[in-house]
Order: sequence, then C-alpha cells, then structure tokens
Amino acid sequence: MDLGIRGRWAVVCAASQGLGKGCAFALAQEGVNLVINARRAETLEAVAAELRALDASVEVRVVAGDIGDPGVQQAVLSAAPQVDILVNNNGGPPPGDFRDWSREHWIAAVDGNMLTPIALIQACVDGMATRGFGRVINITSSAVKAPIDVLGLSNGARSGLTGFVAGTARQSSLARCNVTLNNLLPGRFDTQRLRDNLQRAATQDGRDLEEFSRAQAEAIPAGRFGNPEEFGALCAFLCSQQAAYMTGQNVLLDGGAYPGTF
Repeated sequence: MDLGIRGRWAVVCAASQGLGKGCAFALAQEGVNLVINARRAETLEAVAAELRALDASVEVRVVAGDIGDPGVQQAVLSAAPQVDILVNNNGGPPPGDFRDWSREHWIAAVDGNMLTPIALIQACVDGMATRGFGRVINITSSAVKAPIDVLGLSNGARSGLTGFVAGTARQSSLARCNVTLNNLLPGRFDTQRLRDNLQRAATQDGRDLEEFSRAQAEAIPAGRFGNPEEFGALCAFLCSQQAAYMTGQNVLLDGGAYPGTF
C-alpha cells in the first residue's frame, strides 16, 4: 500500500533507538524526509546513516540535544522546511514508590512527558492546518490505559498529555483541515529500556535473567514482546493519507495483555 506521504517532512524525537528509531525507519521506507533528534550525537549520526541507506532520495537531518530544552526544540523545528508529521517521544520517568517522589520529581516528569510534547504540538499544528495536511503521533504508554503502580510519574504525566490531545484533536480548526492527533500506547516491546527493567526486576527477585524474561513474555497472550519495526509500521499508517479520518484516538499495542473490552 502506498501511504501517500512520500516527500513529506517528519520530525521524530528520541529516534536513536527503540520505538522512536522504529518510527523513523518506517517513515523513511515510505519516502518521508526526516529530522531526527536524540541526546547522543554520535549514536544519532549512525542512525542517520542507516536511514539514508534505505532510500537515497530521502533527506535526513540530525539535531542532537535534550528535546525538553526550548532551544533544542527550536533547532529541531527549524531544521525542517516544514513539519508535516510530528512524532513525539521521550524517555519515561523512572519507576519507584510515590512516597519517595518530591515536587521536583513530578515537575521533571510532567515537563518531559506532557509539557514538551504540548510545546511541539503548539508550534506545528497551525502551519499544518494552513497547508491542509498534518499528522501528530504521541508515543505514550499502555500504562495510560492500565496504570502500573510503580510507574506513577509516567501514569500521571502521560495521562495529562492524553487528556490534552483528546480535546485538541477535536478542534474544528484542525480536524477540518486534515490535521490529526493520535496516541500510540506501547506495551512491552523489545527495547533497551525493557531489557534494563527486566534486568533490574530479575536481580531483585534473585532469578536468572533469561528465565525471568521468558516468563514475562509468555504471560503476554501473543507469547512474545513486540518489536520496534511493527510499532513503526503502525506509526507510519497513522501518518498516511488513508488515516485521515482517525483522530483523537489512543491505539494500544500490547500483544493482548490488556484484558478489558474497552
């Protein structure tokens, strides 16, 4: 299927690994030009080289730095002639016990996982509306739908973003101008963050990492962890011409782990 987005410009945040990288690769395969961002310049340049190798016609620009920094945000947005597609992504706050979190912990979580994506959305959507095309994808978490007790910082900050998107996506000034905003809610995907969390949990339980990881995967109805490539493929579809009638939605990708009907 031709997704009808060849030649568009996309900004993909936290694109040096994991789900962000999966989204960048899927968009590059559709002929989308990219501005990619992550903190580590060397890693980001290596990813850019991989992306350019996929399609010589695709232009890839790199802006390294913390996307939570307003200066970096401006540099990222300015690197593209225009932003047709915005993929918001950022590392989640650490797990823990809510009794140990100070006001500073909460401010950092909200800034990174709610206020930063909102600032980027605010900077992009009116231009998208003027041009008659725009796609915003926010990578959030399955914890928005099924909160995890040790991820309270993430539960709160990402749920705040979800509420903001629900209202903003339905503004007629955007929805009637072919600008959509949707959220992707990943469950357990085979990323470095998941591997680090499994290592931490296995160590705490005094169990072998491989055995522990296998048990965790088998607890998912699909019997495995997701992979960034399939996540990226769905992201690319939501950015497509064909997905123009889908906005304000939370799309859960978790291999069937969530047990509810709705």
